[in-house]
Amino acid sequence: MTLRFGYGTNGFANHRLDEALRIIADLGYTGVALTLDHAHLDPFADDVAAETSRVAGLLDRLGLSVVVETGARFLLDPLRKHQPTLVSADPAARIDFLLRAGRIAAELGADCVSFWSGVAPSDVDEPVAWSRLAEGVEAVLSDGGLAEAGVRYALEPEPGHFVQHVEQALELRHTLGSPERLGITLDVGHCVAVEPVSAAECVRQVGGLLFNVQLDDMLPGVHEHLEFGEGGLDLVETVAALAEVGYPGLAAIELPRHSHAAPDVARRGIEALRAAEWISSARRDIAADPVKIRTLFPSVGRMAGRSAPEGSGLIEGTVDDKARVNLLAALPPADLAAEITALYRYGDGAERRGVLRGLHLLPEDAIEAGLRLVEDALRANDTGLVAAALGPFAARHLDAHTWRHGVLKCLFTGVPLAAVSGLAERADEELVRMVADFAAERRAAGRAVPGDAEAIIKEATA
Repeated sequence: MTLRFGYGTNGFANHRLDEALRIIADLGYTGVALTLDHAHLDPFADDVAAETSRVAGLLDRLGLSVVVETGARFLLDPLRKHQPTLVSADPAARIDFLLRAGRIAAELGADCVSFWSGVAPSDVDEPVAWSRLAEGVEAVLSDGGLAEAGVRYALEPEPGHFVQHVEQALELRHTLGSPERLGITLDVGHCVAVEPVSAAECVRQVGGLLFNVQLDDMLPGVHEHLEFGEGGLDLVETVAALAEVGYPGLAAIELPRHSHAAPDVARRGIEALRAAEWISSARRDIAADPVKIRTLFPSVGRMAGRSAPEGSGLIEGTVDDKARVNLLAALPPADLAAEITALYRYGDGAERRGVLRGLHLLPEDAIEAGLRLVEDALRANDTGLVAAALGPFAARHLDAHTWRHGVLKCLFTGVPLAAVSGLAERADEELVRMVADFAAERRAAGRAVPGDAEAIIKEATA
């Protein structure tokens, strides 16, 4: 299935709402996560009804679907961020806001209204906070007009809030009698930050109760929204899981602190999502028919991009390197050796590089086939091939003599030794001697000695 990708307006805080919506649509997004706020459809403005109608018309003309987000920081209290919440002593203002958001959602034809619990006050124990939250959500869901309009609400587990885990959100829904109009918002970055399982597993756990998805990257234990590739999210796996559960809603990028570069960040975001969706689809095709990798493998650069996040890409590999490894991982183990050998033999430099970076996937009975490819790559003068050849597979399986000469070739050709997997573990006296001889020859010729060579010698003599 084709997913619906959107972008959050809280990541366009420095743009007028109309400008933000047009840019989002022009970039190819098909939806928007609209955070109600002072500058973006203020729910407390005197002309909110007319403005909502106008925005609804603009969304329709731009072909954008919408979810309503309620995470504005100082909309309810100019002095206290996100206050009051549903677990505050007096949540009336928050409940009123969620009801106003529901009426706006009905007018916009929104998928849902997304909300969170809020942080429990330090002097409030868990039973009291739980009771306040349940009563507040019930008050919102019991509004007759919104119920008749079919407005749905989606509770978002938020790191540091009273409800911060998927399991807690599902428990609240069960406590309330599993109302059909109450579902879950899943921020996949939050899964990386605080959940015990992957974002993909969280998607599967929520399943049909998933009303809204927010997309971003994060690092484990750190609640900071990052662009894709800057944290620990497996975007391909996550997109695949959304397709697997048949998620029909909007999946919108949530980068609230990137407004200073919104158009560029949004462009990178849609490119990454399109690539991830293509890779996910290609993996399914390959799993069903392994021979399809022969036609899909050469298409990777065009469909997933060719950029190198770290300059030349010699250390971590390029975007297409990683995408090709992803496709190789979809092959059944029994087919890996034969397909990898053929892909390397008939591939161009980029395709060969992708094969080399995927050799660690080979089963034990196919090690010899992988070693032949590594040895061939180390005879080449292509620095990309040399760097890719000395990855985890070579660190584990290449004989000492060939491996040492591979390291030396890196020094000769300018490949940073950071690209060599297992260098610290495999470096021995013979390697140090070879590097010292190399350095001596460079000095005798009046040529500079690479810093990597000096580091190996210094480490050995320390």
